[in-house]
Amino acid sequence: MSLQKQNGPGMLVGGYKALDLTDEKGLLCGKVLGDLGVDVIKVEKPGGDPARSMGPFYKDTLDPEKSLYWFAYNTSKRGITLNIETADGREIFKKLAEKTDIVIESFAPGYLDKLGLGYPQLSQINPRIILASITPFGISGPYRNYKAPDIIVNAASGLLYLTGDPDRCPIVPGFPHAHCFAALDAVIGILSALYYRHETGEGQQVYTSAQSSLYSTTYYAVPFWMSQGVICHREGTMRRRPENNVVYNINWRCKDGYVTFYYQAIRSLAKANKAMVDWIDSEGIECDFLKQIDWDTFDMGKVTQEDIDRMEKPTAELCMRYTKQELYEVAIERRVLLFPVATAKDTLESSQLASRDYWKYIEHPELGCTITYPGPFVKASESPLKGLRRAPLIGEHNEEVYQEDLGLTKQELIRLRQRKII
Repeated sequence: MSLQKQNGPGMLVGGYKALDLTDEKGLLCGKVLGDLGVDVIKVEKPGGDPARSMGPFYKDTLDPEKSLYWFAYNTSKRGITLNIETADGREIFKKLAEKTDIVIESFAPGYLDKLGLGYPQLSQINPRIILASITPFGISGPYRNYKAPDIIVNAASGLLYLTGDPDRCPIVPGFPHAHCFAALDAVIGILSALYYRHETGEGQQVYTSAQSSLYSTTYYAVPFWMSQGVICHREGTMRRRPENNVVYNINWRCKDGYVTFYYQAIRSLAKANKAMVDWIDSEGIECDFLKQIDWDTFDMGKVTQEDIDRMEKPTAELCMRYTKQELYEVAIERRVLLFPVATAKDTLESSQLASRDYWKYIEHPELGCTITYPGPFVKASESPLKGLRRAPLIGEHNEEVYQEDLGLTKQELIRLRQRKII
């Protein structure tokens, strides 16, 4: 059954309204909902959200209205200012909540309850409301009040232990990402809650734990422990088979970078292995050992390290003859499971993404320019996602929301602004 309201724009959830109270831990949730057609209103403190101080900045100018980080995570939203820590601000928020379907927040557990804006209070105002809480460790349990910057969530989830070279310290990815997984899980929870509400008429609270969400990215470590009692370790660009302790490469150096490839120990992918061997052979590279392998019965768990070394020598020689783009193009032609390790520049210049019209160009009149953005996360032919619009300026839609939704006058808005309520 579709969640889309009658005549609502966008995919699946057009016609709903959300209030986004999140900081950088949850901004992605509101962005995705906005892409799906929800009317998302970003609620900031008067003067602007602290996330606006996060770089990089447009032309390296430190300015809350020029944060590229803010731009990226707040497309498809409107924006208002409101100080919910004041009594009048809380009353205004409650009036907004009466006409809202979804509230998203990423405060410390219990913060909204202390303000009288937790789920028990909001559900009294609006029984159909859905409150989504994005947290580091959930809303209960011994870690509920622990603070968790990105590196802490990476460590607590187990991912940090697995990331990096085995002879060096663990590392985190180069861009904060841990809470993005919790934000996306919150989207799924909200969609499920909307479906439940459609069936029952009741709202509910949804919450996610960044630790639990990021834990899912340790996918190969969990099955090995559960099935074989093996603890996986940091391997860098290599992989180790616990059954026979062999180490094999997955990233291969080429003329201008790296490509990812490894011989698959899955019968359904035997053709891809054979295609790689045929390619190596066609280059005149000695590969008799590879040609003798029966790929239909190949089992990585039964080979020796000497076997691996003999498999990798001709593979490495092939990769060093070409650039990663050249390798990629031939791999597509020969149906080999090989792909480039892309830089940001490679991604931006990708012919595949260009052919799919992935990149979107959004005007920023306040900057006098157009900025390139990633497009929608999915292309749906029958229900395409709504077009992106730039992130809101500080308080850009105050008059629009407060006058149209709450019926406040301009004079009332002026007084609220003077008292720093909005």
